[in-house]
Amino acid sequence: MKKLVLSSLIILIGLTFIGRLSYLQLFRFSPDQIFDDPAIKVVYDYPERGYIYDRDGELLVANQPAYDVMVIPREVEPLDTLEFCSLLGIDRERFVSQLKKARVYSPRLPSVMVPQLSKEDYAGLQEKMRKYKGFYIEKRSLRDYKTNAAANVLGYISEVNEWDLKNNPYYEQGELTGRTGIEKQYEEVLRGRKGVKMIQKDRFNREIGPYKDGALDTMPQPGTEIRITLDKTLQEYGERLMNGKRGGIVAIEPETGEILALISGPTYDPALLVGRERSRNYSTLHYDTISKPTWDRAILAQPSPGSPFKTLNALVALQEGVITPETSFRCYHGFYVGNKLRGCHCGGGLRTMNSGIYKSCNAYFAGTFRKFYDSYETTDAAMDVWEKHMKSFGLGDFLGYDLPTGAKGRVPDKEYYDRVYGDGRWSSTYIISNAIGQGEVAATPIQLANMTAAIANRGWFYTPHLIKQIGGDDISDPKFTQKHYTTIDPQHFDPVIRGMADVYEKGTAKWLSIPGVKIAGKTGTVENYTKIDGVRTQLTDHSLFVAFAPVDNPKIALAVYIEHGYYGARYAGHIASLLIEKYLKGEITRTDLEKRMLEKTLEKEYAKPYSGEEFEINEYVW
Repeated sequence: MKKLVLSSLIILIGLTFIGRLSYLQLFRFSPDQIFDDPAIKVVYDYPERGYIYDRDGELLVANQPAYDVMVIPREVEPLDTLEFCSLLGIDRERFVSQLKKARVYSPRLPSVMVPQLSKEDYAGLQEKMRKYKGFYIEKRSLRDYKTNAAANVLGYISEVNEWDLKNNPYYEQGELTGRTGIEKQYEEVLRGRKGVKMIQKDRFNREIGPYKDGALDTMPQPGTEIRITLDKTLQEYGERLMNGKRGGIVAIEPETGEILALISGPTYDPALLVGRERSRNYSTLHYDTISKPTWDRAILAQPSPGSPFKTLNALVALQEGVITPETSFRCYHGFYVGNKLRGCHCGGGLRTMNSGIYKSCNAYFAGTFRKFYDSYETTDAAMDVWEKHMKSFGLGDFLGYDLPTGAKGRVPDKEYYDRVYGDGRWSSTYIISNAIGQGEVAATPIQLANMTAAIANRGWFYTPHLIKQIGGDDISDPKFTQKHYTTIDPQHFDPVIRGMADVYEKGTAKWLSIPGVKIAGKTGTVENYTKIDGVRTQLTDHSLFVAFAPVDNPKIALAVYIEHGYYGARYAGHIASLLIEKYLKGEITRTDLEKRMLEKTLEKEYAKPYSGEEFEINEYVW
């Protein structure tokens, strides 16, 4: 009887173990369990990131080899720390700190000890690594920039942080990811997929060969190459023109919405954020709170749009039938709001739409604005219509372009003014500055460029975008291939465009014309205020200019915004004309304009808030 009980107990225990093992292997087994097995060493094989080309196939970003010193903490044996640190070019404190950090992450999994060694460092180190148990070298691929421009557009890659590891199971400690710009927006396309090799170890922790003869190993898949819409030549030229200036420039191809140039000044060489000096260089750039080279003014700055906004007010008034192109208003060297005269530079006299645009007459557009608002029973009703029209041009909200950051700008609505003045307690005279783009409205340079493209197209636009091809295939995303129509009928654009063309023919930019190219443009001078020692102080005005060309078959539309650039034609207008000529003709004939922009800087102007020098103030904005 005892033998029967003992046999039964042995059989029961055996069946229990078999059942449990079967359950774990058949139903609870996960491939990820292998990564936690101390008898298996996992080695990743990292692919090259996809190359980035410009619209014409010019290489912008390639790869260069680099090497990371990796550590598996539990395998580290006593070593000559000072000698090892000397080989790695680090001090003992950093060695101890990195090793401690690696142990916290995982004593069994590899962590980066020293990232991004150069080929020269690697050559001197590889023969000596065998002396240091638990350490090995892993080959990586770093970015190799073929241009010193477009840093904010291309972005950069850096080591994953705790947030990345927590929110994306793909990444392991020490891996690299796109952090800004195109590198971040198209990270999953560019990074490819890493390969995995599993190596079996014996009970003495010695490597004895591939686990299961390599049956579970995977090969790396290289990242996919992409082609973006930037024109490398135009981008580099635009950044040269921005020497010593702060601001943003955006150029768009109207018929496609493709961004030809996206420039922020000041900028930096993207190669600064590659290699072992990346962290130090980034800190220098990031903490430059005066110049702000990492702050992309082309998509984040939100100045008042100034006089280019007058073109939209003209279109709204035409659409709503409150004026015709022949409707006239008299300019008394300005216009009255109550008993107060608001100034104008145009010279005074009777103004129609055409002369109102090319002379940038404040009085004409103030009259147009009031006539529009007075045509409605309530200002609330007028405001709803005005807001709808403005937003149809892509103002007041994110445009939806393919960069991971941006700003909304602002188109004020009735709720905005109700909060400021009280419900029903405001009228058109309270918000008359919006007539000339100086009120509460704000727009980013990319929004102004898109607005200009919509005018060039006589009432429609594509969402501005930077992606052109992925892996050789043209984009088909409807987000970038579907037309957006404004609320303005096509026939109303012609008189406004004629006025913009006359800006170059006989108006505020007549000395900026380009031989053989018919351009439509609009100057803008934007008031600029800040607080100095707690006092609201008017600084030198911003220079703003929008344009497109050729007038009858637009190939380029752009907006140029120059901080403290005096008036619209002085800096922004010069740069706009040069960029248009460079793109359409491939060469510069207006060398007088070019010489001025390449040589002149605004550094002295930017120093005035700190030096105490007086600012140059325009009496009348236009």
